[in-house]
Amino acid sequence: MTDSTFEAFRRAEALLAERRPLEALRELRVVLEAAPEQAGVQLLAGRAYLGSAQLKRAEAAFRKVLELDPSDHYARFALGRTLQRQSRLTEALTQLRMAAAMNPSPEYQEALGEVSARLAVERDR
Repeated sequence: MTDSTFEAFRRAEALLAERRPLEALRELRVVLEAAPEQAGVQLLAGRAYLGSAQLKRAEAAFRKVLELDPSDHYARFALGRTLQRQSRLTEALTQLRMAAAMNPSPEYQEALGEVSARLAVERDR
């Protein structure tokens, strides 16, 4: 990554932290062109896509991260949340279970519980 693409990446991170995902994606264009195979770039893009409700693009970005690094528990968690927002609960449950097994953080456990409960309610109908 060149200095200018690294600076664009940092600006995109800052914009996403400020909850400005569309602006972050504008900054990320050049970074995605320069370094599409870097997991960190794809992860940031996925977060920005998720934050702007571009769920198919978010899913693709998180899947790319997992292709590059299958042990990335956050990408699994984010993919699970993305699938959950698309009402693909069985797929979401699988990803969230893996994320929680890799890193049993409260946030991951809570998301896993939400999807499990929602699936149980749907089964009972």
